[in-house]
Amino acid sequence: MQLRALGSSGIEVSEISLGSWLTYSGGVAREQAQACVRAAFEAGINFIDTANVYGRGAAETLLGEVLAGYDRSSYVLATKVYFQMSDTDRGLSAEQIHKQIDASLGRLRTDYVDLYQCHRYDEDTPLEETMGALTEVLKAGKARHIGFSEWPAERIKASLALPDVARWVSSQPQYSMLWRAPEAEVIPLCEREGISQIVWSPLAQGVLTGKYRPGAPPPPDSRAASESMGVFIGRLTEDRVLEAVQRLEPVAEQAGLTMPQLALAWVLRQGNVASAIMGASRPEQVHANASASGITLSADTLDAVDEALGSVVFR
Repeated sequence: MQLRALGSSGIEVSEISLGSWLTYSGGVAREQAQACVRAAFEAGINFIDTANVYGRGAAETLLGEVLAGYDRSSYVLATKVYFQMSDTDRGLSAEQIHKQIDASLGRLRTDYVDLYQCHRYDEDTPLEETMGALTEVLKAGKARHIGFSEWPAERIKASLALPDVARWVSSQPQYSMLWRAPEAEVIPLCEREGISQIVWSPLAQGVLTGKYRPGAPPPPDSRAASESMGVFIGRLTEDRVLEAVQRLEPVAEQAGLTMPQLALAWVLRQGNVASAIMGASRPEQVHANASASGITLSADTLDAVDEALGSVVFR
C-alpha cells in the first residue's frame, strides 16, 4: 500500500481508504464490518472515513467499537457534519459544529479526529460563523485538520479569502471514470491551494466492477439488490451505462488488471487525489481493492477508457 500526502496537513494517508456510508450504517452486519476493518489494517490501509449522518450515528458507533482494539496512532480517522441528525439538529452553525463534534467523538470513542469535514455547504449559516467554529474545534484539540465535501468552487474560494481562520487540507467529491465533474473547477482550484481530494464512489457504487449486466437483475448479494444500500444507485444502472462499462472489460484485460483495479488506478492517476474511498461488505473486497495501489496506467489504456465510455461520462 502506497501513501500520499493529505494536502498541507503533514499526514500521509493510504491511496485506498475504507468508507462506511451505506455499508456500516446498517447495510452490513457488525461481524462483517469488523472483518472488513481487520482486512483493511492487514492490507496497509490507514485511513477510515465516516460521518455522523451515516445511520444517524450507527456507523460512527460501530467504528468506535471496532477501532477500540487498535492503537489510535495507527490510523487516520475522518468524520463529517452537516446533514440532519434530528428535528432540530442540522447544518454548520457554530452551535451545531460544537454539538456534533462532541457527539461524534463520543460514538467514535476517541478524543480527536484527524479530519473534520463539512459534508455540504450550509446556505443558511454565514460562512464566517462556520469557519470560526471549525477553527475553535481545532484549537480545542478535537480535530487536527478540516476538510469539505461537495462544496462548489465559488464557496471554496470565499472560505479561503477569510482572515484568521483554519485552512482546508482536503476536499471530498464524487469522482470516478463515470463522474468527472470535479475536473472542471474543484480539482484545479484545490491544486493551486494545496488541498487534496479524498474521492468517494470511485467504483461508481460497484458499477465499475462489471458485476451488473444490462437487461439482467442485479446479483442478489449486490448493493443494487439491497433495500438499504441500493437507494442511490439509480442512473448508474441504466442499460446504456452498463453497456459502456462492459466495453471496459477488454481494456482491463489488455492492461492485465481486474475491473476494480482499472477503476481505482484511473482515479489515482490524478496527482491531486490523496485517497480513493471504497466501501466493502466482505474482507476479500478490501484486499482486492487495496491491490490497486501503485498501479500506473499507460496512455493507451487511458485513451481506451475514454473511447469505451464515450457519452455516458458526466463532466
